[in-house]
Amino acid sequence: MQRIRYSRYLKSIIILLDLMVIASIFIFFFVSRNESLKYNEETWYQNIFSLVLLFLFWVLLSGRTKIYNIPRNLTYTLFLERLLTHFLFFILGVLLIGKVSKNVFFNTDIYWLSFYLLTFIFLTKSLIYFVIKYFRSLGINHRNVMFLGDNDSTEILKNIFKNRKDYGYRIFDYTGSEQNIHDLVSFWKKNGIHTLFLSTENSYNEEFETQIFKLAEDNKIHISLIPSITQSDFFLYDLGYIQTQPVLSQARYPLDYYSNFLMKRTFDIFFSAFILLFICSWLFPVIAVLIKTTSKGPVFFLQKRYGFHEEVFNCIKFRTMVVNDESTTSTTKENDTRITKIGKFLRKTSLDELPQFMNVLQGKMSVVGPRPHMLSVDNFYKPKIGRYSLRSMVSPGITGLAQVSGLRGDYGDVEVDMKKRVLADSFYVRNWSFALDLVIILKTLLLVVGGDKNAK
Repeated sequence: MQRIRYSRYLKSIIILLDLMVIASIFIFFFVSRNESLKYNEETWYQNIFSLVLLFLFWVLLSGRTKIYNIPRNLTYTLFLERLLTHFLFFILGVLLIGKVSKNVFFNTDIYWLSFYLLTFIFLTKSLIYFVIKYFRSLGINHRNVMFLGDNDSTEILKNIFKNRKDYGYRIFDYTGSEQNIHDLVSFWKKNGIHTLFLSTENSYNEEFETQIFKLAEDNKIHISLIPSITQSDFFLYDLGYIQTQPVLSQARYPLDYYSNFLMKRTFDIFFSAFILLFICSWLFPVIAVLIKTTSKGPVFFLQKRYGFHEEVFNCIKFRTMVVNDESTTSTTKENDTRITKIGKFLRKTSLDELPQFMNVLQGKMSVVGPRPHMLSVDNFYKPKIGRYSLRSMVSPGITGLAQVSGLRGDYGDVEVDMKKRVLADSFYVRNWSFALDLVIILKTLLLVVGGDKNAK
């Protein structure tokens, strides 16, 4: 097994850095707003306990928000979601402690304190996140891994590891006989294998699989199972316990709970109304004039797409192509001659999606969710990808996790890219949170300003 030397120490160092930032900001605010108590020794002794209480609250809260449980494949989007969730609960806790205790230390100007805390913690943790990612992309702090059982699912995971060097996985290809246990163990020891990725869709018999699990346990090799991309059993059930007996219960997704649905729908209404009133009210006429003066045809383009529970609705967009008969059956290609000059700009900046805020107000779409595809695209991929229909368990969105993760467009291997996109959408459905929506919106705004290289 690969020897791991630094991970535990690294986590301790990160926690200490966070606590130093928190202590520095609280002490700065306390001193700057309480000049008379600056040299009062008794006050400082009293507030040391307050600072320790803050530290304890921060660390205990991290057990729930998992900001220090950072897997190497954690994306920056999900990292920000955890950090934002943790910070909001922390500030709320500090506010409540201040109200109850009436301690001067906790009753410092909470609004400016929150701003400085968020800014410095965000910068510190983001810097640490990207530094670690950078070192892993150089091959430092890597994990030695291997795969058994080649199929579509393992190929997609291999493709992800090769594209994302910052995850820090070094793949060792096993060329020996898969049925020869002794060769397999020798390979593990020779290459210091840390994790064995085993496909659940393989041709091994039960006895051989049992041997692999037993030998992996004896040699301290971690085993990760890769479910088949064409089967959805792993995503239909949640593991639970009745006393000590494990049971699989049908999964309930976050937005199945009415309180979560109501929160998301309320945000959708207010956010889309704000965009339509203060941005679209003046931007729509400008875009409309540009479209009409550069090509013949209507300003808006309506296309039937599947929505919540696969209900068909009319998705509204600005027209970015010349009027053609293939607009509802043929997807966009690289250097597509149908796209107008203004259409290319609208697609690059995603401004062609703005009219969909009217779909949001109608309740047909959400601000954030899986992007709806053309009916022909859905009908083509639905029989091929087992979890494809999971996308329709929530309302489709103007933007989504797949889009801000770079999984947009039809470059490269279309089949592989679509499967990655569906996996991202499936993750969103199963792990929705309001903080995740806010992070996705923030990343979308950055893409609009900078332009999306995957848009075409």
